[in-house]
Amino acid sequence: MNGHTIKRVPFFVLVFLCLSLALQIYFSGRSQNRPSRFEQIENPPSFITLRLLSLAEANAIAKLAMLRIQTRDQASLDELDYSNLTAWLGRIIELDPRSNYALFSASELYAEVENPQKQRVMLEFIYHEFLKNPNQHWKAMTRACLLARHSLKDNDLAKKYARAIRLYATGAAVPSWAKQMEIFLLEDLNELAQTKIILSALLQSGEIKDQHERLFLEQKLATLERKMTEKK
Repeated sequence: MNGHTIKRVPFFVLVFLCLSLALQIYFSGRSQNRPSRFEQIENPPSFITLRLLSLAEANAIAKLAMLRIQTRDQASLDELDYSNLTAWLGRIIELDPRSNYALFSASELYAEVENPQKQRVMLEFIYHEFLKNPNQHWKAMTRACLLARHSLKDNDLAKKYARAIRLYATGAAVPSWAKQMEIFLLEDLNELAQTKIILSALLQSGEIKDQHERLFLEQKLATLERKMTEKK
């Protein structure tokens, strides 16, 4: 390739190739003497190191790092080192905080591992990342709540996650069903008194502006009160 040819290549393509090479060199140096059957995920480099490798294109290096991780997860998820995996995912989010892809992968892929211990590691990672930016990461948190309830059968953990959504995911873009997830979870667990407390507080807060939604919740409250009376 001569100088004239290089000049015709778009700048972003050259940057992408340079980043790919830099990341490949880094991983190659870390993976020497590893068994060929399965190449384990190493600890990620520091945020500063990755920024230096990125040539000021942090979001590009984040995408490359995500692709690199996904070449390792073609083996059984149970073989992956989840401590290193969550460290990489966290670093990728640091590099490209506007992207939801790393946390989407965490909730929709890596949290589905058929290993309760590793599943808990991934769910807690999602929870802590959610707390940093609740209004952006509420979808991953609702998924984590459902996995805690139905996969791990850990009702206390599910309630912890649902409560966090109610308390922190308060943005206008967060749908009502997500904000009210705790109410439906507690009702499903037959914790009627606690459900009534939260539902009553929500109705009295003035947060519910849609009249149809308010009517629906008022009817649900009346149903709860009737159930509680029948249980006495």
